[in-house]
Amino acid sequence: MGKIAASALRQLFLFVVATMLALCCNTYAESSGQSSNLLTQVETIPLDGVEGRIDHFGIDAKGKRLFVAALGNDTVEVVDLAAGKVTKHIRNLSTPQGVGFAPESNRLAVANDQDGSCRLYDGTSLQQTATIELKDDADNVRYDAVSRRFWVGYGDGGLAAIDLQSGKQVADVKLDAHPESFQLETKGKRIFVNVPNAGYVAVVDRETGTVIEKFPLKEAVGNFPMALDEADHRLLIGCRSPAKLLVLDTETGKTVASLDIVGDTDDLFYDAANKRIYVSGGEGRVTVISQTNADMYNVVGQVTTAPALVRPSSCPKQRRFT
Repeated sequence: MGKIAASALRQLFLFVVATMLALCCNTYAESSGQSSNLLTQVETIPLDGVEGRIDHFGIDAKGKRLFVAALGNDTVEVVDLAAGKVTKHIRNLSTPQGVGFAPESNRLAVANDQDGSCRLYDGTSLQQTATIELKDDADNVRYDAVSRRFWVGYGDGGLAAIDLQSGKQVADVKLDAHPESFQLETKGKRIFVNVPNAGYVAVVDRETGTVIEKFPLKEAVGNFPMALDEADHRLLIGCRSPAKLLVLDTETGKTVASLDIVGDTDDLFYDAANKRIYVSGGEGRVTVISQTNADMYNVVGQVTTAPALVRPSSCPKQRRFT
């Protein structure tokens, strides 16, 4: 097994663990300032036959399916989480990066880097139902259950809205540079978008399709992963230079906390039930952070995984590393 394939397995394992933790709402014990059982391995699922690196994931919680964008393999691997194995493949893609699932409509969206397309699929048959041409570097995908739309980050600065019923692009938000991770409010109309090459978080009004505010980042840059604690009005930003977790007030954009985290962070997860934040990184660790309240956070431990040994030579730009 090559180094890249091994790294892909590691990333899949981390996501499966984090997903199962969130779904099962496990509780973890802490005493005397020391962390205990921060993460417990529950399963390792091999991606047999997959070559090259993988990228983002989508989850069908009700159907217990995980959709894995096998970027270097030009496939999406469909994992049955109950059976613990890959059961289906979506082939003939064009460097897939982002994956999103709409449970109400049973639709899957796959964003492709190479040809810039976002392709929609029936969730049961996995047959393609529509293609939306975004022309360049279609990346992260998020589903908006309120408007029944997929949002897709793409190109040198775009955020596209795709209507599920028509299978067409119905809105386009212009940004100053390529968007990385972004999060949608469920009780509001804002989208928070990491724009690392511009050094800020863009705040988008998804009803008007415009940028209404920008939160500049001063403490750290390279803001790639993001999670939203909507109840506490807090935005969790993973930065690479230096390696920091920045906690922003979503009403003011002010940084209320800054913590050291694993290097080369590529994703982070917020567990609202247990008030935990998990930050994974290519340095080979998961940083585990406890949230005391909206303004108080503490690193309670590090879980060793494995370092990312290979950066693909076909991805020279920083924005193509995630």
